[in-house]
Amino acid sequence: MSTKAEQLEEIETAVPNVARIPAQNNVAFAWFAGSLASCGAVTFTNPFEVVKTRLQLQGELAKTTPNMVRTYHNVAQAFWVIGKNEGLRGLQKGLGPGYMYQIMLNGTRLGFYEPVKNMFYRMFTGQPSSTQNSIMPLNVAAGGLCGVAGAALGSPFFLVKTRIQSASSFAAVGFQHNYKGAVDGLRRIWREGGLRGLYRGMDAAMMRAGAGSSVQLATYDHFKSYISRNLAHHGLTNNSAYTHFLASMGTGFFVCLVMNPFDVVSTRMYNQKAASGGGHGGALYKNPLQCFYKTVTTEGFFSLYKGFLAHYLRLGPHTILMFVFVEQIKALGARYL
Repeated sequence: MSTKAEQLEEIETAVPNVARIPAQNNVAFAWFAGSLASCGAVTFTNPFEVVKTRLQLQGELAKTTPNMVRTYHNVAQAFWVIGKNEGLRGLQKGLGPGYMYQIMLNGTRLGFYEPVKNMFYRMFTGQPSSTQNSIMPLNVAAGGLCGVAGAALGSPFFLVKTRIQSASSFAAVGFQHNYKGAVDGLRRIWREGGLRGLYRGMDAAMMRAGAGSSVQLATYDHFKSYISRNLAHHGLTNNSAYTHFLASMGTGFFVCLVMNPFDVVSTRMYNQKAASGGGHGGALYKNPLQCFYKTVTTEGFFSLYKGFLAHYLRLGPHTILMFVFVEQIKALGARYL
């Protein structure tokens, strides 16, 4: 007659291994962790997104002159002006659709990054990825693909978020859509342009997210692997919160450097008035390439880096908070699920 321990062992042996996949390696859990972590991060960084949006739209397609009147001079002054005249609600404009965009973008990016990366590694190396065989081009390709997919899913929310954040009764920049809220904005966009209207500017958003994600996910992977390999004797292991913090700091700068030109173009493509007659293009730009061209030829090359500091002050902390949160959520999942 077998003992209780032997019976339990027989039951555990009979359960297929697939049923005991760790939560932190499960795509659904990774999607949940990425969504929750990014929503937590954007709660703190959304005011800098408002500032960045207005700095990028200010002086749109206007040649810079010494006498040009600018409402927003720099990040600190813009933050103060918006806070003083519009209050905390002004600084947190677009937070609701911002949450939805983060769920669509980062849930997809972080949920599917590891499976897509492993697929690429098996295709080209015959084995799954690991910290010992990290290949940057494959990481970049996986991150870019996941970012493009997430941007496509979240595009309508980024569209309405941008238009809400640019609106101001005190100091208007760019075209003013004057939505009462996210739901009103989505309803009006649908009424005026249907499905095409909701996805206007998606091509620019996919370029933006593809560039940002390929750098963000790949460099974060690389920094984390490098730190854990070389500084483990100082306690900076792969699962250390300090490792995640340092990797995020380095990642945020490089992402901002690569993504800011695409971010300026994306902001302008989203915020422009629809073309008369309901055409696919907007009133100012027909497509992202024309937006790049008109912006550079009218305002100069460095106009593509408008709002860079605000972008980094949003993206840097957002990257740090998001990756620290997601790593801790995964750790909790490994412990309790």
